[in-house]
Amino acid sequence: MNVSADEFDRDVQTVQSIPQIPTILDICRRVSGLRYVAVARVTADRWINCASSDRLNFGGGPGQRLDAKETLCQVVRQKGQMITINDAHRETLFDTLQRSAAYGIRSYISVPILRKDGSFFGTLCASDTEPRDIDSDEVTSTFRMFADMISDQLDIAEELQQGQQALAHARETERLREEFIAVVGHDLRNPLASLSAGLRLMGRQEHGEDSRLLLSEMTRSLDRMSSIVTDLMDFARGRLGSGISAQIEDDADLRQVIETVIAEVEASEGRAVEARIDLPDTVPCDPQRMGQLVSNLLINAFTHGDKDFPVRLSATTERGKLKLAVSNKGEPIAPNALPLLFQPFYRRSNATHHSGLGLGLYIASEIAKSHRGRLKVRSDAEQTEFTMTMPLPRP
Repeated sequence: MNVSADEFDRDVQTVQSIPQIPTILDICRRVSGLRYVAVARVTADRWINCASSDRLNFGGGPGQRLDAKETLCQVVRQKGQMITINDAHRETLFDTLQRSAAYGIRSYISVPILRKDGSFFGTLCASDTEPRDIDSDEVTSTFRMFADMISDQLDIAEELQQGQQALAHARETERLREEFIAVVGHDLRNPLASLSAGLRLMGRQEHGEDSRLLLSEMTRSLDRMSSIVTDLMDFARGRLGSGISAQIEDDADLRQVIETVIAEVEASEGRAVEARIDLPDTVPCDPQRMGQLVSNLLINAFTHGDKDFPVRLSATTERGKLKLAVSNKGEPIAPNALPLLFQPFYRRSNATHHSGLGLGLYIASEIAKSHRGRLKVRSDAEQTEFTMTMPLPRP
């Protein structure tokens, strides 16, 4: 298998990043008495120094490359077994290795580093120009243990790198998707505005009953499409920017905003909302965004609530806070689903194809945050209630 120079460099960097390597090299040197210890990446034709402790002044450091055929580590790679040499002058194998002889090496140990998948990475090796008694159990077991430890660390580093690459890819994919949503939402606004204007003009003319019903259905569908596009644009702005922004008006008439939204939703749903609104004349807020929040909560309540029970809304101020709650009776939301409700594109199991994209509650939550508030939910057999609280400025 051919290994590129970049891959060699990455292997060296990976070994260098293992914090235990200096300690491993030091212990191996002390236990064996050998003054040169290294972690080497070994291929069919290359020996690469990944990390070393050199007290023989052999020269070279991390990144140093030798012809693998002239090293004893190549024999370890070919046989997959440890080599120990107490005194090279008594070993016939040593005579065939001109590079090692040129360095005057007499004692040597090399242990294979095998990856989890069984592939050969390289060696944990050590040598000296003096003979040493290194074939003892203490020395060989220590080198084997550390070779296994290095292998484990290499596997962990590779898994971490793959995880980071996957995360980076996922983030890039998410960014591109959100930019795509923003572009599509923006480009759809103009044709939708043209269709809306055309329908309004047609509605001013005389039509038969069938045509009036058709225009009404077309207008309702267009309003739903416009709502979806608005949600997409808000989602894209919130994700690509710093959240959904709020243009706070100090003298906003929140009561009027809520009453207008209730009337619009009642007309659309064909059902009434039981409302209790007890608010001061003005509430500092972004009226357009607050209207959007109320609309999203009411539509969600009508969509998922029991049609035989009313949807209720209350808006009050108490203890320096605005409290706005929307409730309905229906099947309780499963506890494991509650934390997911305010995530984008989440749709409950009982959602229909008319339930939108699953952005309504996410956008409502972001609007609450833009007002320094919070949107919470509780659900039981009695009712499901969404409550938005936000601080009010002191008088």
